[in-house]
Order: sequence, then structure tokens, then C-alpha cells
Amino acid sequence: MTSRWLLPLQGILIREALRFLQQRERFFAALVRPVIWLVIFATGLRAAMGGNLAGPDGQPIPYELYIAPGLCAMVQLFNGMQSSLSLVYDREMGSMRMLLTTPLPRWYLIFCRLLAGTVVSILQVYAFLIVALLFGVAIPWAGLIAVLPALVLTGLMLGSLGLLLAARIRQLENFAGIMNFVIFPMFFLSPALYPLDGMRASSEVLYWLAQINPFTHAVGLLRGALHAGLDAAALGFTLIALAIAGGFAMWAYTPARGLRGGGPPGR
Repeated sequence: MTSRWLLPLQGILIREALRFLQQRERFFAALVRPVIWLVIFATGLRAAMGGNLAGPDGQPIPYELYIAPGLCAMVQLFNGMQSSLSLVYDREMGSMRMLLTTPLPRWYLIFCRLLAGTVVSILQVYAFLIVALLFGVAIPWAGLIAVLPALVLTGLMLGSLGLLLAARIRQLENFAGIMNFVIFPMFFLSPALYPLDGMRASSEVLYWLAQINPFTHAVGLLRGALHAGLDAAALGFTLIALAIAGGFAMWAYTPARGLRGGGPPGR
């Protein structure tokens, strides 16, 4: 009985790992993007932000350390969207529909895909954190361990959001443009690069949009965990977002047509 559940998970994990290893440019793109923000953009933004910013405990921390959790979340956000892109591809090729015809529950197979994508994103995040340490970002060593459970939650939540987006895309060509339309508003409407208090002083509407942005609370959860702490509010919001997005994402899939309401590819 146990092997009946573990073998599909193992197979999906191996398949995603092999796909990731065969797409080296995907790894380097995921690594270069946050490194550019850390090395180049942080240099200019540090002066604009006045140097140090308040950390989770209220104590001033260097700007590079402040944005590190947001860049980790950005890695997971891009990976979640790319994993969803592969789901659209699998739907068009028919491999996902073949997988969904197995006797295992549909929700479990989709969860395995989400978990496999999360594992890949965690590997990318830790690769970025190693590079950040090499560039002198003083990440607490205890935080490198404490952040792992938070990365699992945020990876599943952001992957579920990507799957929801994929559920409404009928053709592979349409996904890239819509993906960018979602990623950048989520990223900039968050405390990834700057505290939300400054945003509130400029626009109350943007501030409250940021408050309901799931990415905001993913950043908050990772920021607290990287400092070996816990942001309880961010944890609660992330769990709620995961339950809602994951539930709808699993409902959206159907073995008959790949995606509920998506129709056959090309239509």
C-alpha cells in the first residue's frame, strides 16, 4: 500500500529532476536573475533607501540582507510559473492526461507535481543563498536551516498559483505573456525590495493591494525564517492562500481533458 503512493511520487520527482538537469539554462537564468538584483540594483537602491533598513526584529540590517528573502521568493515565483508552463506543455503533448488516468487520486498526482516543482525551487534558492554568502551578505547560519520549512510552504503556495494560471491557458504560446503580466505586479507590490510603509505614504490603494498579495506574505514568512524567527501572520496567510489556490488548482484538473474548462489544445 505504501509503495502504491510512494512510487508515483518518486517517479515524478526523478522526472522533474532530470528535466531540470537537462535544462541548464533554466538553472543559470534562475540564479543570474536574483544575483543581478543583489549586486547591481541593490547598489543604487541602498542609497535611495538610506542604507540600513529594519529587520523582522526591528533592528537595522544591511539592505542586501533585507532584500535577500524577497529574492528567494522571486526564485520560487519564477520557478512556480515555469513549472506551470511545463504543465501546459504536458497537457498539449498528452503526458499529463496519461498520468491522470492512473488509479491514484487526481489530487495526489497534482500534489506530487507541485511538490516536485517545489523541491527544484528549493535547490535554486539554496544555490542563490550560497552565492549571496560569497558576496558578503551576512545571512545567519541558523536561518539557513530554519528557512527550509518556510520554503516548502511558499514553494507549494506559489506553485499552486501558477497552476491556477495554467488552468485558464489553452495554448502554450499564450502563457509567457500572461506569466509576466502576473509575476511583475506580484513582485513589485510586495516588501521584497522596500518596506510597505513607504508605499502607504504614497498610495493607500497600492498599500492595501500589497496586503492582499500572497507574494507579500511569502516574503514576510521567508524574511522571518531567515532570521531564525517566525512571522505568525505571514504563516497564517500563506497557509490560507495555499489551501485556496491548491484546492482550486486540483479541482481544475480532470483526466478526460487535462484541464477543466480548458478544452482541447489549439482551440
